[in-house]
Amino acid sequence: MTPRSLRTIAAVAAGKATRIALQRLGRGATALPGIVALNLAPNAIASLSATMTHGTVCVSGTNGKTTTARMLSDIVRAAGWAPVHNRSGSNLDRGIAAALLADSTWGGELRGNVGVFEIDEASVPRVLTRLVPRVLVVTNLFRDQLDRYFEIDALAKRIAQAIAGLPDSTTLVLNADDPIVAYLGQSHRGPVLFFGVDDPAVGGTVAQAISDATRCPRCKAPLRYTRVILAHVGDWRCDHCGLERPPRDVAAAAVRLGANATEVRLAGAVTGAIDDLVVPLPGLYNAYNALAALAAARVLDISLSTAARALKAFKPAFGRLEIVEAEGRRLRLLLVKNPAGFNAAIGALLETGRRPRILGALNDRDADSRDVSWIWDADFEALAPRIEHATITGLRGRDLALRLKYAGVPRDRVTVVDGWAPAIRAAIDATPPGEELVVIATYTAMLSLRDALARLGYVGQFWED
Repeated sequence: MTPRSLRTIAAVAAGKATRIALQRLGRGATALPGIVALNLAPNAIASLSATMTHGTVCVSGTNGKTTTARMLSDIVRAAGWAPVHNRSGSNLDRGIAAALLADSTWGGELRGNVGVFEIDEASVPRVLTRLVPRVLVVTNLFRDQLDRYFEIDALAKRIAQAIAGLPDSTTLVLNADDPIVAYLGQSHRGPVLFFGVDDPAVGGTVAQAISDATRCPRCKAPLRYTRVILAHVGDWRCDHCGLERPPRDVAAAAVRLGANATEVRLAGAVTGAIDDLVVPLPGLYNAYNALAALAAARVLDISLSTAARALKAFKPAFGRLEIVEAEGRRLRLLLVKNPAGFNAAIGALLETGRRPRILGALNDRDADSRDVSWIWDADFEALAPRIEHATITGLRGRDLALRLKYAGVPRDRVTVVDGWAPAIRAAIDATPPGEELVVIATYTAMLSLRDALARLGYVGQFWED
């Protein structure tokens, strides 16, 4: 037994002991066990994951990575595999290590045979020094938490440099409709699969007031779009250097959007092989998430019928269009953290003509972004005329109420309530029985609201899912 393996075993034991202690205190144990293990054995992730016979899949991007990773985890499980998955959404290297610890024995032997790991986009370079994935999926790259994640061009450059160090045994799965993401394929020596939406009728219902990719990622000349779906995602081309949206290996020929589900007709050779793909989540962005998961499943040689069956039974992650029943009302939880994500979320609300009642919560802790000025870039003006009533809370709730005022929401339709449980109580009381309450919140605000909902008995803790 080598000194390194002894160190890894000691790290596993310390991490698992930490996990047990935290769970006895009622904590989620989604990060600290990983911190303990990595401090003792920095190579713990590589050592623990090396025995997985089906390899690992890493899923990253600004929006959609949690849902895509969860979809793929369900798909590999439907194929009879045993995934190790950081399902709680703890997506730094510490969260990956904690997930591996949770699925290992005290001797460091993994019970799972495939890794499905969501990775924070800014952490991709660091994680790829600890782990060589069989598949790397990138959903999209948008401006997000500039106080933590730099400008989008700098972030894309860092990810491209990390990709350039991957072996040609790794397959990239990239969003063809995002020029920043599609260009990442230029850095890779190995296979690249692209996914995208080809339906010419599809476009966002929210005006495209923001864009993070007005110029070609290769030559910096202006990009030309024949179809814009969301922000800089669409059908794009650079007339100066010829870089253009690449051909799609997995694509949606048609997308039908409903209030509670999205139907996708796949393009190409698979058309007619199965019925239309049903994703039990609303919103065009969930069609993208499903396409990304299908493309990764193709790389893993999992059949389309198996993947489609898993997606049809899919249940959303914490805060990602999650449904909570409370006192005869249906609460639909939407986690938002940047303008593009907010616009996609409200697009899903507006596509079906709903007039939502809202519980909005804005925080400015580190995990949310200290800089909340992003709310002025999000298109609240498109949502404002539809709002029946908005209950507002959070550490920066009054900033959010001010944003609604300038978006045009009448003062008598907005109520500011301090405290998580009181805000939930007020929002439920303002929603007639049988109707829907849409909860739109930043990350730590959603955690606090969900904790309050758990204490009220309406939902379990998110790490128990």
